[in-house]
Amino acid sequence: MSSLRNSIPRRAHKERAQPEARKKFGLLEKHKDYVVRAKAYHRKEDTIRKLKEKAAFRNPDEFYFKMVNSKTVDGIHKPKPEANKYTEEELLLLKNKDMGYIFQSIQSEKKKIEKLSSVLHELDNKRPNKHVYFAEDREEAKEIRSKIEENSKMPVLDNIPSRIKKKTASSYRELEERKQRLQKLEKLYADMALQKELKKPGRKRKLREDEMENPTSQPVYKWRAQRKR
Repeated sequence: MSSLRNSIPRRAHKERAQPEARKKFGLLEKHKDYVVRAKAYHRKEDTIRKLKEKAAFRNPDEFYFKMVNSKTVDGIHKPKPEANKYTEEELLLLKNKDMGYIFQSIQSEKKKIEKLSSVLHELDNKRPNKHVYFAEDREEAKEIRSKIEENSKMPVLDNIPSRIKKKTASSYRELEERKQRLQKLEKLYADMALQKELKKPGRKRKLREDEMENPTSQPVYKWRAQRKR
């Protein structure tokens, strides 16, 4: 009987849609959607109630160190900036490590630039043909010379495939980017070296432009001479 009951066609029940007068409110909320929304609403209600209870039963004598180690800015608690945890010697050691890494990067970039430049230079400047031709008489020598001149006048770029042309252009772009990166690294290394020298003990002052023999945009400092024992 169950198989016979299942063979009878049944009407497909569709979910009720939003009435035309309420189309502006969007899709009609189903029961499962209401359950999810109600649970989220009650969860937020419970959280607010617990926070209110904590605020009501708070101990006025309660203390913790965040009260004195932070301040409120626009209603947001922000911790006070901590003092430098490292000594001058430790900072100098960290600076040396950073400078060593920058110096290593500079050397690596220089090697890559040299290698890339040599490869592109070989592509641009082909070696001259040093083949020696032997002629029996003057007429044959003139004929050989005319053939060599014709071959030299032929455009070489037309014989290069487009794949190699694209690769050469990308290599030139990479070379230019590496040169710019090398300039930035060298400038960064010079700035870090200057900051390292300024941290060393001794009286120093910044020279004015009229005191410099060769004025530059970079600051120049002069240390006071000290007597060495």
